[in-house]
Amino acid sequence: MPESALFWFRNDLRTHDQAVLNRLISSCASLHTTYIFNRSTYASTPWGFSRTGAFRHAFLLESLGDLKDALASKGLGLHIRYENAADALLDLCKTYQIKKVYAQELPGWEEQKMEKIVEEVLLKEGIELILHSNHTLIDPLELPFTLPRLPEIFTEFRKKVERESRILEDAGELSTFKGSSKSSGTFKCDFWPEKKVEIDKRTVIRFVGGEQAGLTRLQEYIWKGDHLKNYKETRNGLLGADYSTKLSPWLALGCISPRRIYAEIKRYEQTRISNASTYWLYFELLWRDYFQFVALKHGPHLYRSGGIKQQMQKWMFDSEKFERWRQGQTGQPFIDANMRELLLTGWMSNRGRQNVASYLVHQLKIDWRAGAAWFESQLIDYDPASNYGNWNYLAGIGNDPRENRIFNPIKQAENYDPKGEYVRLWLS
Repeated sequence: MPESALFWFRNDLRTHDQAVLNRLISSCASLHTTYIFNRSTYASTPWGFSRTGAFRHAFLLESLGDLKDALASKGLGLHIRYENAADALLDLCKTYQIKKVYAQELPGWEEQKMEKIVEEVLLKEGIELILHSNHTLIDPLELPFTLPRLPEIFTEFRKKVERESRILEDAGELSTFKGSSKSSGTFKCDFWPEKKVEIDKRTVIRFVGGEQAGLTRLQEYIWKGDHLKNYKETRNGLLGADYSTKLSPWLALGCISPRRIYAEIKRYEQTRISNASTYWLYFELLWRDYFQFVALKHGPHLYRSGGIKQQMQKWMFDSEKFERWRQGQTGQPFIDANMRELLLTGWMSNRGRQNVASYLVHQLKIDWRAGAAWFESQLIDYDPASNYGNWNYLAGIGNDPRENRIFNPIKQAENYDPKGEYVRLWLS
C-alpha cells in the first residue's frame, strides 16, 4: 500500500464494508477521499427533462452530507468536486503528491467509459487507477463462469451461483485514520438550480439519504418490525411502509452494502426463523446482482433500441401520450395512481413499475427508452443496470424467456388493489 493515496467515492457512499479503504487507513500517512458530481447525469434527455430530478438529487445530497460527517468522525476529509472526473482526480493528485487512486468499479456503460478515460489521463502523469468491486453480493471473481458465458436467463444464473459461488463477508466498520487528510468544496453546483423538494403527505415513508438512515431502515424492517418473516407474502403490496424492505434507494447509492443485508438475513434465520420469505430477500439480492453482470456483459446494447437481444425494430413516440403517462393522466386509474406516486415522491412499488412499463410499451406503443429515462430522472433508487435491465425485460428485448410479458392493469388492480384504496389515495 502507498504512503499517500486518494479514494474516489462513487456508488459506495458508506463507511461500512469498505475493505480497500480500511487497508488504506492502516497503511497511509496521507489519505484523501473525494466525490465527483458527474455533469452528464444532469443533462437534458431527448424527451425534454433532466436526467436527474429533484427527488433523486436531494437524496444524493443527504447521502453525501451523511458520508462527510461519518468520514470526519473517522479522521478523514472529503473533497467535493464538479469538473470532469479525470481533471478533478488529476488536480487532487498533483496537489497532494498522490500516485495511486482507488475506486469502485461500476457496471454501467457510461461509468465504464469514464473509468477508461480517467485511467488514460492519470497514467500519462504516472498515476495508477486501481479499481475494486464492492457493488454486488457476489464478487465477480467468485462467479462460476466467465462474463461472456453469463447465462441469459436468471434461473440458470441463480442455480449455478447458489451451488458454486461463495459470498464474501461484510468487511465491517472503518478504523480511525490518524494521518493527514483534508476536505474541500461545498454541495452547491452551477449546473443544478436549487429546488425545494416538497414531501407529499401520502408518501409511504420519508426516504432520507445516507448510511445512517439506510442502516436504521434495515434494523427497523428486519428486527424491530419483524417483517422479514412475511416478506414473500407482502412484497407485492402497494400501501404502507412495510410491505417491502424499501432498501433499494440506499442500495443504489451504496449507502448500505448488499453483504450487510445478507449478513442480517443470515443472523435473522439463525435467531428467529428461516423460511421462504427470508430466502426470497436473498433471491432479490441475486436478481440485483444478475442485472449488474448483464450490464457488464452487454455494454451499450442494454441502452439501445433493440436491447440486449439486439432486435431490429422501430419504436414509435407520441409526445402527447407520453406526457399523459408521465403526469398520470392516461385515464387508466391503476396506471395513473402509480405514475402520480412516482411524480410526487420519487418512489413506486415494484408491482407498479412492472405495470406502468408494460402499459407504456404494449398499450401506448411508445419507445421504451423514454420510459426508462423518466424512471432514471425520478426514482430515488435509480441504478443503471437494474433500471435498464428491467425495461429491457418488460419490452421483450431483455432476459425474459417469455416473448411477450404484458400486464393487464384492470386485472392487476383487482388482484393487488381489490378495494381500490391505493387508487383512491393517489387520485384523490
